[in-house]
Amino acid sequence: MVGGALIPIVLLAVWQLVSTSGAVPVSMLPSPEMVWLAAVDLAERGLLGLYVAISTQRVFIGFAIGAAIGLVLGAVVGLSRLGDILLSPTLGAIRAVPSLAWVPLLILWLKIGEESKITLIAIGAFFPVYTIVASALRHVDRQLIEAGRAFGLGGLRLFGTVQLPAVVPSVVSALRLALAQSWLFLVAAELIASSMGLGFLLVDSGNNGRIDRIFLAIILLAVLGKLSDALLGLFERWAVRRWA
Repeated sequence: MVGGALIPIVLLAVWQLVSTSGAVPVSMLPSPEMVWLAAVDLAERGLLGLYVAISTQRVFIGFAIGAAIGLVLGAVVGLSRLGDILLSPTLGAIRAVPSLAWVPLLILWLKIGEESKITLIAIGAFFPVYTIVASALRHVDRQLIEAGRAFGLGGLRLFGTVQLPAVVPSVVSALRLALAQSWLFLVAAELIASSMGLGFLLVDSGNNGRIDRIFLAIILLAVLGKLSDALLGLFERWAVRRWA
């Protein structure tokens, strides 16, 4: 834990030194104090907590929806030869579509409300889970499966007793990757005519030349992403003890 804080502390010290020495103008690199004051200003106006809460809610809802669908379709493709034949080519093609390419389509289909933003985040969360789960289930040791069948296991019992424990580490890794992807898609999602959230703060600050707020938004996205990943790390330890 202490070792993990070493690099951020060093980076903060270097940042402070460079920004206050005049080597780089503050219009390009604000000092840590300027970023902190920007955070205080937004907090006093009641915006900082609101932006964090709205973005976090969008990410978690989109992640939950996308990951759930990814788990189901990943299981279908990984366990069923027919499902693999029918779904893999189409989903593989859709996976190659860049995130920003979905924005105008979602605006036309779902307008500019929360539905379009959450849908885009769900798309970002779906593909890591689907891809990794499907691949993991395809590569479960065939000898384990045959041994389970020899003991009379089949269907859901075989899945819960043999296949699920074999892929739990892969599933949790997929969820962690999907959560990280959800935060990446958040900024694109909040480009959809958003008036609140960290993505909006990032874009609006860029338009207004507020580089202190740009740094603040980036730091908050990094911290929130790390905290949410740490929560999934706790779930990973529990899941491995429980099933693997």
